[in-house]
Amino acid sequence: MHAQSTGAPAASPAEPDPGADTRAGHDLVDLAHHGDAEVGEGLVDLAVNVRRAPMPSWLAEPITASLANLAAYPDPRPARAAVAARHGRPPAEVLLTAGAAEGFVLLAQALRGACRPVVVHPQFTEPEAALRAAGHTVERVLLDPADGFRLHPDRIPADADLVMIGNPTNPTSVLHPAADLAALARPGRVLVVDEAFADTTCAPGVPGEPESLAARRDLPGLLVVRSLTKTWGLAGLRIGYLLGEAALLERLAAVQPLWAVGTPALAAATACAGPEAVRAERAIAARLAADRDHLVARLSALPGVRVAGRPASAFVLIHRPGADRVRAELRRRGWAVRRGDTFPGLGPDWLRIAVRDRATTDAFIAVLTETLGV
Repeated sequence: MHAQSTGAPAASPAEPDPGADTRAGHDLVDLAHHGDAEVGEGLVDLAVNVRRAPMPSWLAEPITASLANLAAYPDPRPARAAVAARHGRPPAEVLLTAGAAEGFVLLAQALRGACRPVVVHPQFTEPEAALRAAGHTVERVLLDPADGFRLHPDRIPADADLVMIGNPTNPTSVLHPAADLAALARPGRVLVVDEAFADTTCAPGVPGEPESLAARRDLPGLLVVRSLTKTWGLAGLRIGYLLGEAALLERLAAVQPLWAVGTPALAAATACAGPEAVRAERAIAARLAADRDHLVARLSALPGVRVAGRPASAFVLIHRPGADRVRAELRRRGWAVRRGDTFPGLGPDWLRIAVRDRATTDAFIAVLTETLGV
């Protein structure tokens, strides 16, 4: 089911898709730029998509208790079993990682035999950066802003043996239908779905995460990337995991450093996989949806500001001519937002704004209104 052992065909010499970008790309955007570079002392942070709230006791206590065991090497088995149980998988189908970003590095290193890797953009830039660092030639498929950045499965080259896409996608906040993603899975292809923000999504009448593939075991070559750093404010702890076929995960584990995930991070993974955490997560996602609706409504009322697509996650992407200058002025006034021009497929007229509580949003909109002169 993986690219190297299936004999997937090499890249076709046929005419490229008109929405595909096969250029090297490193001279087009800064793939290494991330939202944390936007923040600074005295700035209100709307650039980083990590929730900031007091850590609940059910999470803080096991992390604190784990500090007494730092003399022993980390044992990932309890955390692996807990994550597997949450997603209805056997432990062999879980690989714990030092944040979701490590997963992209493991993929790039383990799948060096991939013939035609494709990254669907705009999306988180680390998957492409990791592929390029490992020597891959990356092909981009750019989604259309005029179409709400929707995924059309037929846009993906049929002979692509490694496909990477986010859901919900950073920075667009678009949540693709699970059926469209499942349509991309096939023998001879590794389909990587980055669900780092899946736990921020919700939908009326849906008990869990809408459109998630985390529990799907029937799709060949599917690999789901997950993060625990966003909802639970654990970016500094570095904890994430991969879900997929055991044979594929074994290949990734073979290139992972020994004891890559420390004991406190393993304690966090175990706690965040439990039923109390899942219930809390669903409640947080519902509150986030209400706060996001408020932000979208306030942004949409501003002349010249267009909200992209149908936001479904912890951030909103907007288009406004001259947004790069707006960002600089907002920073001068004490507000940090995420620039859009470092995402392939976007440019200087795009900004990503994190969803915060309504009071923060209202204060931001007041400053943004003054900045725009409307």
